[in-house]
Amino acid sequence: MAGHIQDRWFKTETSTNGKTTRVKTDRHGTGMRYRARYIGPDGTEKSKSFPDKQKRLAEKWLSGIEADMSRGQYIDPRAGRLTVRQHGERWLASLTMDPSTYVSTETRIRLHVLPHLGSRSLDSLRAIHIREWLRKLEDAGLAPAYQRVIFANLNAMLAAAVDDLLIPHNPCRSSSVKAPKPEPRRIVPWGPARVLAARSALPERYRAMVDLAGGCGMRQGEVLGLAVDDVDFAEGVVHVVRQVKLIAGRQVFALPKGGKTRTVPLPESVARVLDAHIAQHPPVAVTLPWRAVDGPPVSVSVLFRNAEGRPVNRYAFNEKAWRPALDKACIPRGRENGMHALRHFYASVLLDAGESIKALSEYLGHHDPGFTLRTYTHLMPASEKRTREAVNRAFQSGPDTDDGPQTAQRG
Repeated sequence: MAGHIQDRWFKTETSTNGKTTRVKTDRHGTGMRYRARYIGPDGTEKSKSFPDKQKRLAEKWLSGIEADMSRGQYIDPRAGRLTVRQHGERWLASLTMDPSTYVSTETRIRLHVLPHLGSRSLDSLRAIHIREWLRKLEDAGLAPAYQRVIFANLNAMLAAAVDDLLIPHNPCRSSSVKAPKPEPRRIVPWGPARVLAARSALPERYRAMVDLAGGCGMRQGEVLGLAVDDVDFAEGVVHVVRQVKLIAGRQVFALPKGGKTRTVPLPESVARVLDAHIAQHPPVAVTLPWRAVDGPPVSVSVLFRNAEGRPVNRYAFNEKAWRPALDKACIPRGRENGMHALRHFYASVLLDAGESIKALSEYLGHHDPGFTLRTYTHLMPASEKRTREAVNRAFQSGPDTDDGPQTAQRG
């Protein structure tokens, strides 16, 4: 056994003649009787107390400790006494990720996890507590997709607690705990008329943004971070190598989403618009920190600046330019009609023209063609007509014999 069991109610005394006897201690009949004691891997003594008539339970507990040590699965019982708040703060401090992702993660943990679970010790967390917490998120009216992201953050935080040998199991992964499911959302792309209406309603200095988003599939931050040197008019391509991000309200230059740069075709119509925009609004170098608010300064001659000549803040643009343009064009406001709708328009146009999912995924900068397929599969043209025409062409070009499909059907 890994340790021994101390009986606090009795002690052994040796008389002058060398005879040992058990005598009652001052604690006899009060408090916990048995204390199971052992030396942990760190060299310090650990213990757990048990009441009267539970010596076998204490022995069983010690045997479990010994088995965990031999399997390399030992967890210090005191490690789980950390509160969720204490572990959360340590976990956040240990993260290495994109600064803007960190800010979002920290905000979600601070606003939606710690107020409900922060005071609990890690070892007291059970599946019921996670289920009750998820119900509170739902009752608070948070969007299912946002609930799912918050749950993923807590799941990752508790998974780290398991890896750090603070708790044996992650209650978020219990079979009775179900991650929130986002509401199924079928993308309905804008038509050309709506795109042109929104473009016309924007201030003139911002109209070319619509051409880049709707004609090259660029994200809003990528459009705002596009430099004149990134546009290759001769080759007819746009190199998407940076974006403008907001971290705690401050603008920075950073790589595109997922750290994935790409090159996309530049349609002639978009090239003409950009050429006219550059002539009307000559690019001027602006300086922003790279990747983090305290990152090294980077100067880029971006194509779009606000009226004061500074980089366009997307929050300000959405509030003062995009949403008023929607109102003017009689387009309802809402999440589905943000500037991201122009990327959906781009995808719908390419799929309707027969472009492959793989190529579309590369142009959009998606991490996986499967994601592109799941997002836009309902926009792909029906294949029945293409199938009929392909088969008809195959048979029309073949010999006129009696051993074709009709003969096979009669057999």
